[in-house]
Amino acid sequence: MRNPRAFLRPLAVGAPKPSADVPFRPSRMIHFFDPSNEKMAAKVPDIAKKVDIILGNLEDAVKTEKKEAARQGLVDIAKATDFGDTQLWTRVNSLDSPWVLDDLITLVTEIGDKLDVIMVPKVEGAQDIHYVDRLLAQLEARAGLDRQILVHAILETAEGVANVEEIAAASPRMQGISLGPADLAASRRMKTTRVGGGHPGYLVRQDPTGEDLTQGRTTYQQDLWHYTIARMVDACAMNDILPFYGPFGDIKDVVACEDQFRNAFLLGCVGAWSLHPVQIDIAKKVFSPSPEDVAHAKRVVEAMGDGSGAVMIDGKMEDDASCKQCLVMLDLAKSLAERDPELAAAYDL
Repeated sequence: MRNPRAFLRPLAVGAPKPSADVPFRPSRMIHFFDPSNEKMAAKVPDIAKKVDIILGNLEDAVKTEKKEAARQGLVDIAKATDFGDTQLWTRVNSLDSPWVLDDLITLVTEIGDKLDVIMVPKVEGAQDIHYVDRLLAQLEARAGLDRQILVHAILETAEGVANVEEIAAASPRMQGISLGPADLAASRRMKTTRVGGGHPGYLVRQDPTGEDLTQGRTTYQQDLWHYTIARMVDACAMNDILPFYGPFGDIKDVVACEDQFRNAFLLGCVGAWSLHPVQIDIAKKVFSPSPEDVAHAKRVVEAMGDGSGAVMIDGKMEDDASCKQCLVMLDLAKSLAERDPELAAAYDL
């Protein structure tokens, strides 16, 4: 383990100095695209205007024979596009793949000045982050970059979940963590083939009301991912980095997608992945506080004054703890209002 005094020193001569704080920018959706798909790539400049984060995917969903084309496609798109306030991320190939080294060398040296975050799949422990951390520092020094590229880990294995706290604390370069439910389900030997979301077989059932055990017993579907999301959120919160829900694979089921995103939002996630344009508006809606919630938060903060004591608002007690909750809501609303004129008008901030 590194000496705490050395934690914020560059890991390579000439590399940028690590930042003590993760910059919080609107991050309601991470929208994925395949840079090797010409039709999809052509839409990037327009889609980038609609999303908080746009991510060039080099890993899953990119065929083996198109790995190099995807990498070069991302380089070409980044050089040709003005992303404005939209963050540019990439998901590189896994650390055990034959492509990841070329991914990192090419992207950092050619478009490192445009990349905000590199997403690393299947992170299983702090050792994975340490490897990427040192390599990125060397490449940043080679490229003459004046700021660090941050790292985002995907939680996709049982080992990763078991080590999530040390992953979150592994480097000042850590930006956040996403849940990867499909690979995690396979790693855990879970008996579901769905990509995110619930399962009708994972349920609780009311007790019987009579001798007929089949009558009057309402069932309620449960959330397969509640424990993992909550643990991930805690690990991120204790290390001042950002938690995200990952993919929801059933593109047509926009209702269930919204439910899953909202569960993650309420538990503390700041955003989710969008795999199709239809999911962009869902994420934008879910991960933006409602105007009613923002108005209530303003009332509480104004009534609480210095935040001490307790007040009654609409028959409910509000104290220092609820004031802190409201300040979290208002901070998020203010950051979103700076980017979204419609929200600025709705929030009246």
